[in-house]
Formats: sequence, C-alpha cells, structure tokens
Amino acid sequence: MKKQLYIILLGLNILSSSLMRAQETSEVVDPASPYFKSIDQLKSNPLYIPGVNKKDVFWSKTVMEVVDLNEKLNFPLYYPIDTLRVESYRRSLYDVLINKIKAGEIKSVYTDAYIREKRTLEDLQASLIKVDTTDLGLEQYNANEPVSEQYITRRSITAADIKQYILRGTWYFDKRLGELKYRLLAFAPMAPDVNFIDSGEDPYQNLIPLFWVWYPEVRDILHEAKVYNPNNDFNPNSFGDIFEARYFNSLIISEDNIYDNRQIKDYLKNNSLYQLLESNRIREWIRNKEADMWNY
Repeated sequence: MKKQLYIILLGLNILSSSLMRAQETSEVVDPASPYFKSIDQLKSNPLYIPGVNKKDVFWSKTVMEVVDLNEKLNFPLYYPIDTLRVESYRRSLYDVLINKIKAGEIKSVYTDAYIREKRTLEDLQASLIKVDTTDLGLEQYNANEPVSEQYITRRSITAADIKQYILRGTWYFDKRLGELKYRLLAFAPMAPDVNFIDSGEDPYQNLIPLFWVWYPEVRDILHEAKVYNPNNDFNPNSFGDIFEARYFNSLIISEDNIYDNRQIKDYLKNNSLYQLLESNRIREWIRNKEADMWNY
C-alpha cells in the first residue's frame, strides 16, 4: 500500500514539474499577435429577418423618433470623433455613412424620410461643406485677380458636429406570431446648417437632416461596421445590432396622422413639458396595443 502511494505521489510530482517547465518556456499571448483573429476575420452575417405577409399585419403605426447623441446610452452612435487614438475598426456612425457614400458602397441617399427623391454625392456637397473667402481674398476677387488658395477657407461637417439622428420606423402587430414588432425604415444624421455652424448660436437650434438613408439598403454595411463593446473588447457590437435591438434612447416627435403627418411641436407649441408628455403618451399607447390585442 505504501509503495502504491509512493508511486502515485511521484507521478504527480513529475506531472506538476513538467507543467511548470511548460509555463516557463511558453510565450505570453499578445492580443495583437497572429494567435488572435483580426476584426476583419470575425465577420458574420446579419440576423436573418423574414418577410412579413400583409395578411399577418393586424395593426401598424409609423412614428418619427429623435435620438439625442448627448445622452450616454446613445454614445456608441457618436464616438469616436478622434480616430487617431482608437483602433482602425472603430468609427462614428456618421463617418461610416459618409465614407461608404464616397466609396460608392452606399449607392443611394434621399432628400426625405419617405424615400422619394435620390441625392448624389455632388448634391450633398452644398450641405456638407462651406467654402468661404477671407477679406484678402475678396480684395483679389474685386481686383479681377485669381484668388489665392491660402485665402480660401473650407469648413466641413464632421462626426463631432452631428447632434442627433432622426428615425422613421413602423410598429406592427404580427397576428401569426402574436407579437408587437418594430422595423426601422429610414434614418438621417442631424447637424446645424454648415453655413451658420460657427455663428456662436445654440448648436441644437435649427438642426437639419443632412441626408436620408433607406435602412434595408445599408443593413449589411451597418452590420459590418463594428462598435466598441464596453463589456468585451474582443467581441464588438455593430451598428446593425444597436438599431435592431433598439439599444438607444429616443423621443417620439410625430406619428402618421391625418394632419399631413404634423409633428408634436406643431400643435403643442412653445411648451416643452407638454411635448414630452405627448411623446410619452404615444409611446405608452403603442406599448399597450400588444396587451389590448389579447383582451376579448
């Protein structure tokens, strides 16, 4: 018995010493080393969303919402604005959109939320870039001389200038599944007018939509664009995940209505409190619609 115990203890000792030597000779794995896959290698397909038969839609309501980028929950749509200090895959939603438009991967942008008129990259220049001339440049111009490049100033809309996103989407009750569902239809970045952006006024005054994007057309692109995940650096989220999981805070500003789809601010003017209460009333009415469907 003692001999068997001795053999077992000797074997454990040899095993532990070999493990210690293996640890001493093994290299520490660096997250940036080839042992780890890059962000580009971690690609996946967006979640499959089946089509909806019109016969299964028992009720629907289309609303417009504003996502304020000054709220903490909405920061993933805004940051990073300084791309020199972060990984190459991390970009603001606006930077992703504008870069994909310039690269031709987003082929169509539109003038309004109802996707009626397309805009080209050339059409966007007037709303994205301000070109001005200094006083010395004006003197050259008035003297019929060519204006020197050093006297021409250009101011472009950047990710830091985007204050809000406005969304248009539809809530509907799928009677086949017995659930209340949401589908995002279109969205647009909101920024001050580039011609008055540095005037010193309140940056939240007179925000305008720069362009509208039809979400089904850019869904794959937004799924590939990764967003920093504060809970797991190695498993980033995507903008598609944020929109489809509705991981953002928003405020309803209008619902489709008989009055030319007017907004809340058009019939509750100069009263922010009542506008907020009306927005919450519409939201609760939509939420209660699912429960109402089960009441006989």
